[in-house]
Amino acid sequence: MPLSPPVNRALRHRRAITAEAYLREDGLWDIEARLTDTKPRDIELAGNRIRPEGQPLHDLWLRVTVDLRLTIVDAEACSDWVPYPTHCDTIGPAYRQLIGLNLMKGFRKAVRERLGGVAGCSHLTELAGVLPTTAIQAFAGDVFKIRDGGDDPNPEPPMQLHGCHALHFEGEVVRKFYPRWYGHQPKPRAGATASSPQSASRADATASGGGETPVHRPNGTSG
Repeated sequence: MPLSPPVNRALRHRRAITAEAYLREDGLWDIEARLTDTKPRDIELAGNRIRPEGQPLHDLWLRVTVDLRLTIVDAEACSDWVPYPTHCDTIGPAYRQLIGLNLMKGFRKAVRERLGGVAGCSHLTELAGVLPTTAIQAFAGDVFKIRDGGDDPNPEPPMQLHGCHALHFEGEVVRKFYPRWYGHQPKPRAGATASSPQSASRADATASGGGETPVHRPNGTSG
């Protein structure tokens, strides 16, 4: 069902955020996000500067490279369009501080601690917030299990179950499409730490928790 019809209105600003995930030939993954701010008119900037219509106010990029445990092994940021050139666009190297963080373990909190306020670019730091769930979506089916465990002697529920209202273990969708897990009791969480990457995504849609148990790889092995 679409949104209700709006009242008469005029577009004043558009922010677009895109995020893509790439499997690299070396087995690592690139999670790449972009933020653009545009206005349907000329923009008057500080110092009597004009940014003509069609030119972005912001056009920012953030890329992290992660391993199969969603630990960041490389990171870079760049700012192609900014309101204060030679100032805003010098902060990119600071985002190397993302290296070593894990997208499933308190990531957003760690980003705010390292790059919040004047330590970073507010828009790049905000953009980092889309990386965890983008990675989860990318890993679903390739790295994380999304189908029933079959003959697995120690099966775990598919990672998407019990992560939203439609996929509640007591819900009709699980009863119909995942009957093996209908009525399943989720494992209790110890503090902010879930038992596995799969249960972390169920217990915390913001990907702020996580565990150290092996993830499921496409070939059926774990590590």
